Amino acid sequence: MLSLIWGFSFLFIKLGTDGFAPPYVSFGRMFFGTAVLLVALVVGRQRLPRAPRTWGHIAVAAFLLNTLPFTLFAYSELTISSTLAGICNATTPLWGMLLSLVALSEDRPTRRRFAGLGLGFVGVLTVLGAWQGFSGQDPAGTLMALVASASYAVGWIYVRRTLSGSGHSNLTLSSSQLLTGTVQLAVAAPLLAPLPHSLPVVPLLAVFALGALGTGLAFLLQFGLVAEVGPTTATLTTYFIPVVATAAGVALLGERLTWNTPVGALIVLAGAALTQSRPRKS
Repeated sequence: MLSLIWGFSFLFIKLGTDGFAPPYVSFGRMFFGTAVLLVALVVGRQRLPRAPRTWGHIAVAAFLLNTLPFTLFAYSELTISSTLAGICNATTPLWGMLLSLVALSEDRPTRRRFAGLGLGFVGVLTVLGAWQGFSGQDPAGTLMALVASASYAVGWIYVRRTLSGSGHSNLTLSSSQLLTGTVQLAVAAPLLAPLPHSLPVVPLLAVFALGALGTGLAFLLQFGLVAEVGPTTATLTTYFIPVVATAAGVALLGERLTWNTPVGALIVLAGAALTQSRPRKS
């Protein structure tokens, strides 16, 4: 279910940008997602953090994990397909491995991880059709999607280093994070684009689904999944998201699919899986 929700999120982004400027798609996503988590917070009788230092770290995490990547993905889908955006999202584990080698001293480089990183890079080049000179793909849109995926990786490393030992529950931190991101976008959106003059039904419903399901409910499902099977198994959702995004884009939006897109996506996922795997102990 989590893979389905996140996979369909790229379709919802595409539909949302048909009626709203990208910053407002991101703002609506954050607003509706925050509403879901705050309700869960009240039902669970949990409170938001009080320490200013914690809120400072949350503000940085909100920018890296929500405000920036959500907005970049929305801008990217003005010029690239939801299928390609979903595949770019699958590069997050590759960025995470590359950055962890620098930022996390406990993550030592291994041949297996370097091989996975190289394989993932080949997969990205295959998706983009490098031998054709990247014809048919918008470089700026693709770059924004890749930067958004890298931002997720940077954000999770930041959270791991600053908030993992804060003593607050995942629900408390995530609710605070989305609330902070909503405030950030409430300030930034009017500076980046004019206010919407109307509220077209289909884009509005798409943004609502993107926020309430793709952000709010998805966060709650992720918490339950990690608690049930552990974080390592929970990361398997990453490998199904581009499959769902591709199927939804082709079937519902009529997006064109050439052979190199699914083949390259499989190579990216294989590389990502290789970077996350551990050699068997004898």
